[in-house]
Amino acid sequence: MSDAPSFSIIIPFKSWSSDLDECLSHIRNLALRKFEVILLPDGPLSLPQAFADLPVKIISTGEVNPAIKRDLGAEKAKGEFLAFIDDDAYPQVDWLNIALDYFSRHPDVGAIGGPAITPKNDPFWARVSGAVFLSPASGGNPERYVPCPPGKTVDDWPSVNLIVRKEAFLKAGGFDSQYWPGEDTLFCMKLIERAGCKIVYLPELVVWHHRRPGLPKHLRQIGNYGLHRGFFAKKFPRTSRKLKYFLPSLWVGFVFMGLLLSTVSQWAGILYLAGWTVYLMALAISWKDIRQHESLSVSFGALPYIVLTHIWYGTRFVLGLTTRELRSSLGR
Repeated sequence: MSDAPSFSIIIPFKSWSSDLDECLSHIRNLALRKFEVILLPDGPLSLPQAFADLPVKIISTGEVNPAIKRDLGAEKAKGEFLAFIDDDAYPQVDWLNIALDYFSRHPDVGAIGGPAITPKNDPFWARVSGAVFLSPASGGNPERYVPCPPGKTVDDWPSVNLIVRKEAFLKAGGFDSQYWPGEDTLFCMKLIERAGCKIVYLPELVVWHHRRPGLPKHLRQIGNYGLHRGFFAKKFPRTSRKLKYFLPSLWVGFVFMGLLLSTVSQWAGILYLAGWTVYLMALAISWKDIRQHESLSVSFGALPYIVLTHIWYGTRFVLGLTTRELRSSLGR
């Protein structure tokens, strides 16, 4: 392995897990070998002997959020490109080959991102959690979860599968964020505005990402997304004040206000019924989209998850809009 790696693979996490074992096992199998791995746990740890052959740096960070961890990793990185991935994800074998080829042909592009696909061996309810986002009709961004050609320029991409030129990273000022989640949204905004870079979605740049098992963990994640997006819509409107982020809150208002008004007005009742009809049609479209990628049972399981996701996200989004400031959750 060369002393001058092209890529620094940066992985923030709290403590060692079986998911990280899996991640490093797949990193070992990457076709392009010019990389280093920077692990960022909370506390000191020793690298298991099973991974002694990998060029690994371990930097214990204390209990700080993922944004701070990634900045600390980037500070120590020797690679020309910073490859961000989560410890509960793992890359496809050609991950770095695709990145190097694209960056070589497009010097004006500062960062690339790709889909984070739910692994086929994830438990049933984890697959259901991932399936919620596989349709635009359910409010998801399916290109983040499955390859959706063609490639395109984007203004926001999650750091579970984001590769950045180190030069652009430094110009943007790094993540430098107290927020979690949402730190990647702010970082992408800085890449565009401060570093003057393009961010490009590549459907072939694939990692696999485990989902939250069970409804409580799914809703906790969704609630955090809604809370931060609502706050960002107020504080950072350039990329967060979009109609699609407000729709779940508008739907929640319609559900409860419409129910109240329909008890006192026949016309309100008719409109309320019409609204639910449109919503059920959107659910049917969502089911059809999900069915292209998932089994029949997972597709049906996703339907109640979608309904609850909309209600909880919409409620938390409103809370975010009315919150003065958010405290860091330290990624926990």
